[in-house]
Amino acid sequence: MTSNSHRPGRAWIITPGLREDRFASAQKSGAAVAVVDIEDSVALPDKQTARTASEAFFALPDPPCTLGIRMNSLTTIDGIKDLAALAAYTARPDLVVVPKVESPRDIELVAAALDADGYTPDIWALIESPRAISILPAITRAPRLGGVIFGSADYAASVRCGLGWDALHYARSALINAATAAHVPAVDAPTWDIDDPGILRRDAERAREIGFYGKGCVHPRHVQVINEVFTPTAEEIAKARAVVAAADASGGTVTTVDGQMRGTPFFNAARALVAEADRTS
Repeated sequence: MTSNSHRPGRAWIITPGLREDRFASAQKSGAAVAVVDIEDSVALPDKQTARTASEAFFALPDPPCTLGIRMNSLTTIDGIKDLAALAAYTARPDLVVVPKVESPRDIELVAAALDADGYTPDIWALIESPRAISILPAITRAPRLGGVIFGSADYAASVRCGLGWDALHYARSALINAATAAHVPAVDAPTWDIDDPGILRRDAERAREIGFYGKGCVHPRHVQVINEVFTPTAEEIAKARAVVAAADASGGTVTTVDGQMRGTPFFNAARALVAEADRTS
């Protein structure tokens, strides 16, 4: 079981709640987090079937990754039914993704419904509307929040913009800024082009560059690329160690490393990268 201090893995794979035949493959895809979806991938008449079927996702033996569920919005009757069902599951998710979050109260409601003795799932907010972006500082400071995920498709539809990087750059940057200020991690939306690994890699590189911890995906073959992009390379780690060594040698004052001036902000970034590399090695 995770806690809300848990840091996410790099690749998050999402699989439909009605496709039990894909449950095991999603968990074994190499993603750090596997999420079964009973929201957008399930039509209204099939919600109860998916709600019931999804418990099997958490009952599979020896899962190699963190397991989550994307429930329905709390503003719908299906969202309320989801909470009742999740509270009764005998095999429970490590984390719950709450869609269309527009208030810190949404996080509080899920925690109140699901928290029990020995069970406090991570609760992640899916940010996918202009209203959510406008009150991100309040949402990201919800005490039980585990992290935030950018919902690019719904956000783009709500503001009538394209799905391209430039069109959504403001929303992504606002999300990263608020999440970082609140010390919670942020995960980027999936890349919707399934068959072009070049587009996926470019999107993942941009997401990492602006501060996302990881990225969602809807197909297992996206997992490897996401893991590669969000994993520091040996060269990056070596350069960071050189900066840390230079910082120690200079007593923390401004110095040069490989012809480039380096000071406190660079020292801090290098130490963070080295700490991450040491923690995951």
